[in-house]
Amino acid sequence: MPYSLTWLPEVLRGAGLKVAEVPGWVDRGAGEMGVVRGVICHHTAVQSQANMPTLHALIGGRKDPPLSGPLAQLGLARDGTYYVVAAGRANHAGKGSWRGITGNSSFIGIEAENSGAKTDLWPDVQMDAYRRGVAAILTRIGADVEMCCGHKEYAPGRKDDPSFDMDQFRVGVRAILRGTVSTPQLIPAADTGGRPTVRRGDRGEFVRTVQGKIGVASDGAFGAATEAAVRQFQRNRNLVPDGIVGPKTWQALDAQTVASAAVS
Repeated sequence: MPYSLTWLPEVLRGAGLKVAEVPGWVDRGAGEMGVVRGVICHHTAVQSQANMPTLHALIGGRKDPPLSGPLAQLGLARDGTYYVVAAGRANHAGKGSWRGITGNSSFIGIEAENSGAKTDLWPDVQMDAYRRGVAAILTRIGADVEMCCGHKEYAPGRKDDPSFDMDQFRVGVRAILRGTVSTPQLIPAADTGGRPTVRRGDRGEFVRTVQGKIGVASDGAFGAATEAAVRQFQRNRNLVPDGIVGPKTWQALDAQTVASAAVS
């Protein structure tokens, strides 16, 4: 049975953000949410420069120290993509409080990919997505910017994440809520030839076409392997490696096909 936060992808996409729905997310949770009062920001504390290496742990939990999953409703990758992990309660907050409110049932957790080290700089695209995602969620639940906190504020002395300044972060979120920051351009739903934008979670013949062009199994299901191959294809052609096949990536795939035909 689906949990209550099934509105997350729509709200994030409506804010112009890149979203990848993890299979099974609507039925995933440690229980149902209560009244959602705010958002807690985290960083993953994993020493890796990969895009979203903690996704498996966010889904299934961790062993040391042991904590069952899901560990957050949302994972935020370095490229600004939101991975929707769970529609139910997640084990992310633990003991603590913010503005007198406690518990995982009251807060949505966002785990952003970053080690927390001073040398691990936060990409602009990731921080922009972080602020916009929080603003979109706060708008949806009818809360003001003060209902966004860092884990280090919710559990001071026990947690130190996220590594950036939360007061400055809230200033940025407030600007978005007030409409003083320009809205990012949305990825068009289709290219000029009518081919739809496809991404993780999509199925069908257009996905098969993409898979055939990038050399992965053509099963028609846009899963993790297809997304990884699309990201690499985009990196090789100096495109934004978001794993989403929109008009620019369709054009690059077409160009590759023409080049291959010319060589043969």
